Amino acid sequence: MFSGKLVVSRYAVCMLVFALAFSVRASAVERRLSLKEAIELALQNNHELKSLRNSLQARKQDIGIARSFLMPRINFEERFTRTNNPTSVFSFKLNQERFSQSDFEISSLNDPEPLSDFQTAFSFEQPILAVRSILGLKTARNEYMAGEEEYVRRKEKLVFNVVKSYLMVNTAKGFVEVAEKSVENAKEHLRIAKERFKTGVGLYSDVLRASTALAEAEQRVVSAKKDLNVAKRALGLLLGLYDSVDTKEDKLPEIPLRELGYYVDSSMSRSDIRSLELRYENTKNSIRIAKSGYLPEIAIRGVYQLNDHNTVFGSEGRSWSIMGILRWNLFDGGRREYEMVKAKYKAEEAEESLEGLKKAVHFAVYDAYLGVEEARKNLELAQAALKTAEEGRRLVKKRYENSLSPLVDLLDAQVNLDRARANLVARSNEYIVALARLSFESGTILKDLGIGEVF
Repeated sequence: MFSGKLVVSRYAVCMLVFALAFSVRASAVERRLSLKEAIELALQNNHELKSLRNSLQARKQDIGIARSFLMPRINFEERFTRTNNPTSVFSFKLNQERFSQSDFEISSLNDPEPLSDFQTAFSFEQPILAVRSILGLKTARNEYMAGEEEYVRRKEKLVFNVVKSYLMVNTAKGFVEVAEKSVENAKEHLRIAKERFKTGVGLYSDVLRASTALAEAEQRVVSAKKDLNVAKRALGLLLGLYDSVDTKEDKLPEIPLRELGYYVDSSMSRSDIRSLELRYENTKNSIRIAKSGYLPEIAIRGVYQLNDHNTVFGSEGRSWSIMGILRWNLFDGGRREYEMVKAKYKAEEAEESLEGLKKAVHFAVYDAYLGVEEARKNLELAQAALKTAEEGRRLVKKRYENSLSPLVDLLDAQVNLDRARANLVARSNEYIVALARLSFESGTILKDLGIGEVF
């Protein structure tokens, strides 16, 4: 019996130590960051951005691959042959520099003894005129630059998402504060209802209603805190972390608001537009590449050769040769014609896509600009609504205390006040998000937030 109690007590102590350790760890890992710190951490750690960074580096290697087709190709080759073919035996002996007068005998020429030949060859080939390879190098460079522009646009999107997630945490914190104020007000209402009931001027039903309102307010606190923890964890996930991240700043850096024309002009040089422009240029390069199939290719080839009849890498005979090469594809079954037609259609497709993207960006900037104006007006209305709600609750509270209004009116006034407080928190952050979205749509968000091109 004593042993069982001891085991249980040890188990309880272990569980308590584990709980304490976990709570200490949980509180230690949660970081508090400013918006700039959060953005810099996201640019370093975000897995999607790191994946794209590696993809971009892989694409950069295509430039070297394309350039390699313009560089000399140097080969080493070792061959072994054993044969009694008359022509081969004759040439092998010449290459081995072992040819003699007896090799001209008819019997030797017609029916030679089997002969071995080890041939060592060093060869090179240097393109002189290779239009297709030159255009291929230009295409690879354009594709890499297009990838760089895509990377910049992805960074802008990540920064915008960090701003939104950061503000979601601030909004959730604001909702917690609103919910806690609501609990304080509900406790005050319950206190007044109890005092009135004790003095005989109030009803017990008012006490019950006030108690119910307090319980509902406490439930809202629980939900608000849950939403806050989820928002913190979502911000941490965006920063490439397992743990939650809290915000350090209540007020974010101010994003300037300019005229619509500024944003429209800036958006036309947005990174995704520049990327598509480079790819459109590549489709035109594809037409040139297809046309280059009608041009010849010119190259120089050289060979240095060693031959020996019984030793690997032997050098009984030495020889070299230099030659010029002209390759001209006269007929390929119509492949070049099909390639050219395909390239033209691809160029037209890219041109239409580019024009469509520009119009879509123009619309998105216009929509975002109007969204800022809407968010600003909603913020002003929310501020005014909060003032009227606070004054309304104050007046109804006095009337209730003086038995001039029922408790229902006070509870309704409190609901309006809670809604106005929460609405102001939401509208304040929505205005900043609207400004950030306008900067994002115009491609100026990194500049407006003072984020350098370090990453």
